[in-house]
Amino acid sequence: MKPTATATVFASGPAYRHEVHTGCHQLLADEPASAGGQDAGPAPYDLVLAGLGACVAITLRMYAERKSWDIGDLKVELQLFKDADGKARVTRRLLTPAVLTAAQQARLLEIAGKTPVTRTLEAGLAMVTEWGAAPE
Repeated sequence: MKPTATATVFASGPAYRHEVHTGCHQLLADEPASAGGQDAGPAPYDLVLAGLGACVAITLRMYAERKSWDIGDLKVELQLFKDADGKARVTRRLLTPAVLTAAQQARLLEIAGKTPVTRTLEAGLAMVTEWGAAPE
């Protein structure tokens, strides 16, 4: 089976700074200074929220274009909360200067709940971790 997405992450500097390569793109990930990092890039949870937000924004843009709806410059704001037991919850807020009907807003909220990354995160994610020999 061919993977849907791939990423390679490796140490690239002081403390917790890491390079992330995915497709032909490259970015940095790090922890904030308060967690011992250098704040050279987004922290891991920030990257998760960024991926989720991008999926929501792209999916809603595609849907609106198919419906010939002008949704303006859609903005998706996300926050991750964790309770004392470690249970996580994400809140998402959709913002646009466009004037939309209540029916359009309701439909876009419904679609936001069905995006591919939303469904993957809500369903849970099976993971397999293996050791491999690193090239020298």
